[in-house]
Amino acid sequence: MVQEKNKTVGIVNYGAGNIFSLTAALRRQDISYGMINAPGDLKGFERVIIPGVGHAAKAMKKLDTIKMIEAVKALEKPVLGICLGMQLLTRFSEEGDTPLLDLIPLNTTAFSDDVGLKVPHMGWNMVHKEQSSPILTNIDDNSYFYFVHSFYIEYNPKFTVASCNYGLNFSAIIKNKNFYGVQFHPEKSGTAGETLLKNFATL
Repeated sequence: MVQEKNKTVGIVNYGAGNIFSLTAALRRQDISYGMINAPGDLKGFERVIIPGVGHAAKAMKKLDTIKMIEAVKALEKPVLGICLGMQLLTRFSEEGDTPLLDLIPLNTTAFSDDVGLKVPHMGWNMVHKEQSSPILTNIDDNSYFYFVHSFYIEYNPKFTVASCNYGLNFSAIIKNKNFYGVQFHPEKSGTAGETLLKNFATL
């Protein structure tokens, strides 16, 4: 899609993300979008999505290469991190022992074999609301979303909007100021996921 001024959502293009599925979901919800390839592109969008499928250390290196780290940290408009994009918003990841953006003071931790469940956590799982949030408008408590991840974000009630249980409780949706993160893939989560994207686009 050709970028125009003041599109609703800009997608940070750093080589890690399920871009095709995400843009298809945005189109289904009639949400205008474009790609962010450099810091100067940020000004053309009202909201920003950081998608993600990949490795935390490699993702941070790519963000640094395209000069996006400080630009993202300085944003005051709504930002949504998806899966790896959510983890990048936290302080530190055990994946590659990687310092992250530190926009939400939580850590990203590997699932342990001790939970007795298959890793990665893959498939549909119930998400439980912990706080009222506009990003969950018109989404029922205990709705199901689609997950694919081997690392999880520690549960902390101050920053956890919604939680999930997979052998242990972890943060499924987090928020600090204008920064939101979702561990699941809303673009692959049917009606509930697309409603969440629509909610984000209207924050």
